[in-house]
Amino acid sequence: MYDFVIETNRLTKAYSNQLAVNNVNLHLKERQIYGLIGRNGAGKTTLMKLLLGLLPATKGEVRVFGKSIKGNEKLLYPHIGAMIENPGFYPNLTGKENLEIFAKLRGLTDKTAVKKALEKAELPYESKKIFANYSLGMKQRLGIANALLHNPALLILDEPTNGLDPVGISKLRTFLKTLSTDCRTTILVSSHILSEVSLLADHIGILHQGNLVEECSMAALKEKHKDLWLKENALEQYFKTLTGGSEIV
Repeated sequence: MYDFVIETNRLTKAYSNQLAVNNVNLHLKERQIYGLIGRNGAGKTTLMKLLLGLLPATKGEVRVFGKSIKGNEKLLYPHIGAMIENPGFYPNLTGKENLEIFAKLRGLTDKTAVKKALEKAELPYESKKIFANYSLGMKQRLGIANALLHNPALLILDEPTNGLDPVGISKLRTFLKTLSTDCRTTILVSSHILSEVSLLADHIGILHQGNLVEECSMAALKEKHKDLWLKENALEQYFKTLTGGSEIV
């Protein structure tokens, strides 16, 4: 039994003299939608790669479903779906053909898995359009479909709304909430837009210059910073409070 689906202990990643992730203690509970917020370059993608074991940590530990990610990849990966940075697919193949390849690589026996995943992402199953001709939004949705192919218990999405229009963002938000409530999926999603995540996440972690400077419920964050919450640039104003009002470059 475990208390957290994801738990890190003083997780750190250093490149020469630069700390990309610094002593991060992150806690993600089952069926939670956790929003990881931070400016571009704050370390969100690096942190997600560390959580998945795609990068070696300089120090610290990552535990997923109560087990260390290091050495347990084959045991844990079948229960995790992820989309990190730009989705990578064969440009000369259709969405269906791409997902069929990934389904075979995962050893999936459900013959309807590809069709179900494409339907969830609102992409056509029989379309002849190849990936190279996809719009940015379609590429993002195919990446999400690929992450959902095997019905993972944990879903990790790095900036999934990139390239989506307002309607697409709203639909994605509704879909992720449904996954959390109906399918008991635990979700970690990153973004640099606080207002966007505030409509989705029930828990939040704010990453700044590699440091997790806040981790709490969304309700607690709103209450703590209610004086600036309604401002259009709420996240920028929040970061200013960390430095006594000075601008952060």
